[in-house]
Amino acid sequence: MNPLFEYSDSLNAPYECFYADSAKDSYFPVRPHWHYFVEILYFLGGSGIVTCDDKTFYTSPGDLVLFLPQTVHSIYIATDVPLRYGVLKFDLGQLFPATDHSSSTFSGIHFPTLFAHARGDKNVAVYFSAEQLTHVPVENLITRCIAEMEQQQYGYRIMIRSCIQTLLLEIVRIWRENGFDTDKAFTPPNDADSLYSITEYIDTHAHLPLKVEDLAERCHMSYSYFAKTFRETYGQSCKKYIEFIRICKAEDLLRFTNLDLNYISQETGFSDCSHFIRVFKQQKGITPKQFRLRL
Repeated sequence: MNPLFEYSDSLNAPYECFYADSAKDSYFPVRPHWHYFVEILYFLGGSGIVTCDDKTFYTSPGDLVLFLPQTVHSIYIATDVPLRYGVLKFDLGQLFPATDHSSSTFSGIHFPTLFAHARGDKNVAVYFSAEQLTHVPVENLITRCIAEMEQQQYGYRIMIRSCIQTLLLEIVRIWRENGFDTDKAFTPPNDADSLYSITEYIDTHAHLPLKVEDLAERCHMSYSYFAKTFRETYGQSCKKYIEFIRICKAEDLLRFTNLDLNYISQETGFSDCSHFIRVFKQQKGITPKQFRLRL
């Protein structure tokens, strides 16, 4: 079974900037996946259905969606009109040369640490309507990034970085207006590297029996400390996170295959079909059979 994790070579390709068009590109729909880099979508035409973790957004031209690192997301077409949008993908760690979390390299902001704290904060939005962005030259910034990437003239990466910094700063300002405390960005998250690697391990081994005790041991942590740190980082228990990843994989199989529920439950790591149905209904509000009938 294919993992949800999307690999990126951030060292050699720290930025990706391009247009996506459902009428031309073969990879639609974009099925559930996650990655370590940040992704920004700016919608130019058509209507889309975008999922991000446990939220669903219906997009129109002029809307923007931001995918934080390690959020499971997908993109579907809502109507017969082709979906077209600009895409920016970038590694936050490549935006700035400094590695000292106690200082800043850009106007008092260290974006990698800030965005690590942003995930799970109730005041942090990832969907922005066209009306919310009337004061931000989003289309100009996106268009400039894509043009720079296509032409690759002298200093193009510097120009792309500048545009991304401007766009991120506008987003952070909106977050601040909504109550997000940016001061905590100066405190780097504890044990982030170990937890980031263990989520990749969970994704690729979700079909196997996974015990939180074993995962804690892989991170060289005690069970209690691992459980506490995981919850603080992701806003949910490790057990719930494993169930969430399994349900994402099951949802993909329900949507795009005719496999029966027993097979899907085994393929996604549930102990039996009844356990799979129970967890699916808890997360989605309907049974797997009802979900498939609504497609």
